Amino acid sequence: MLESVMANRPIWPLLALAILGSAWMEGWRPAAFALFLASLTGLLLPGASLRDPDYLVDAAGFALVSLAIIALKARMAHWRQAASAHAAQAEQKSREARETAEELGLLIDGATTYAIYMLDPQGRVTIWNKGAERIKGWTEEEVLGQSTAIFYPAEEVVTGKPYADLDRARAQGRVLEEGWRVRKDGSEFLADMTITALRDEHGTLRGFAKIVRDITDQKAAERAIEAREAHLNSILATVPDAMVVIDEEGTMLSFSRAAERMFGYAEPEVLGRNIAMLMPSPDREAHDGYIARFLATGEHRVMGRNRRVIGRRKDGSLVAHELAIGETAAGGRRLFTGFMRDLTQQDATDLRLKELQSELIHVSRVSAMGAMASTLAHELNQPITAVVNYVETASVLLEDATPQAIELVRGALEEAALQSLRAGHIVRRLRDFVARGEVHKQVEDLPALIHEACSLGLAGLRANGVTPVLLLDPAATPVLADRVQIEQVLVNLIRNAAEAMADSEERVLTIRTAIDSPGFVRVTVADTGAGLAHEIAGQLFQAFLSTKSEGMGLGLSICRTIVEAHGGRIWAESQKPGGTRFHFTLIHMATEGSDGG
Repeated sequence: MLESVMANRPIWPLLALAILGSAWMEGWRPAAFALFLASLTGLLLPGASLRDPDYLVDAAGFALVSLAIIALKARMAHWRQAASAHAAQAEQKSREARETAEELGLLIDGATTYAIYMLDPQGRVTIWNKGAERIKGWTEEEVLGQSTAIFYPAEEVVTGKPYADLDRARAQGRVLEEGWRVRKDGSEFLADMTITALRDEHGTLRGFAKIVRDITDQKAAERAIEAREAHLNSILATVPDAMVVIDEEGTMLSFSRAAERMFGYAEPEVLGRNIAMLMPSPDREAHDGYIARFLATGEHRVMGRNRRVIGRRKDGSLVAHELAIGETAAGGRRLFTGFMRDLTQQDATDLRLKELQSELIHVSRVSAMGAMASTLAHELNQPITAVVNYVETASVLLEDATPQAIELVRGALEEAALQSLRAGHIVRRLRDFVARGEVHKQVEDLPALIHEACSLGLAGLRANGVTPVLLLDPAATPVLADRVQIEQVLVNLIRNAAEAMADSEERVLTIRTAIDSPGFVRVTVADTGAGLAHEIAGQLFQAFLSTKSEGMGLGLSICRTIVEAHGGRIWAESQKPGGTRFHFTLIHMATEGSDGG
């Protein structure tokens, strides 16, 4: 078709334009297909001669140009694809960077208890979070571009501390400190601060990061806790009771000053060691087993109650003390606190008190015998006079030594011997009664004890018209008692009853025994006197209270001391129509029956 136009010019340039158009518009693959079609067309054109060198050179030129166009288009497509991939990757990284920045911003703003902000190398604020706004009071718009010096007290600004802190952070990399800082309203707060110098990969300073936390309330609470701990430690250092804290394994965690004084160890010597070191054998070896049993069973054998135990001091000596144990939980583990009161001084005081009471009781017995001297002299005078009379009669009868006289002398001497024994028995009872001996409680036959007391207490009273009546229950015996002291109580009550009946027409003294509450026997001494005056009935057993002009008022008080020391009690009551009854109880030592195993 173009032969007339082209004349004899080669067709290849036109085909090359087709190849170029295909490559530009459709890409290198359509251009390669077009090259194939163009080459076929050029070879099939009328007049095409494969033997014509010029024609073949034009065809080869066409092919080279077409291939160059196709290769260039393929490379351009690869460059475009690579550029698109890079653009997509850059967009992805940019999107991730934006998301990370947003998340970091949310994280920083979410840390409302911390003021987090950035400074440029000159110390001007560049980033400001919500926590900084809450703590310091400035909004982000107000503070951006401001110098870090606005956060410091005026006196520190004068000394150049704001920039000195940045210089230290620049030199050290990070600075940690506590100090006072200023809010927008001018108030100050105690701050915990961290200043970090920020550098890039080349070491160039990019700025500073500051993290500030308000610790005003925290420090106030810490100071309050420290004050309470100091107060508690001062109390524990002065209280007389020792305190030791142990864990579940028996390891000592705390050892008070009083414990140091009590056991002789310093606190560093015992901390971390087992509390069994403060115990003598066999408690020392068994203590860990006690704790293990309690932890396994939860059985409270000693918790919440006081008990008397023996401890072992550093020097090996033993110390009696009262122990109370409490339990608590701390830090996920159980702790036990032992409070120990040294009983050494108390035991010595109790022993001395018992000695003084024993001495007072003895003096009271001697005093009572002194008051009874005249009646006792009369009691002794009767057998002694009888002995004298019998001996004198025997002497007269021996002047006429007839068998009948000798028989009479023998009878007189026997009577003299009996009266001598009677006098000796009285003297022996008096000697035992006034003797000062150790208190010795034992099982005593109560009727026998009462009879002996009556022989002393009623000495000379029958001559005054006092009639004794003994109503003794056979079941109300034996009792646990110190014989001499209980006789003293009975003698005192008997003599008081006789004096109370001095002006009475009827003078009957009744001593009665009976079973009282389970485990006790009651002894009652009753008279037929005028009875108790109402004003002294409630104070009858107080010391130094007496209704007698010559009395010291110790008799009934001592009676109460003796009875209570025996585990009983004593009281008095008026009876109708007249008279007084004194009651006291003693421990009944009755034989226990079998319980079936």
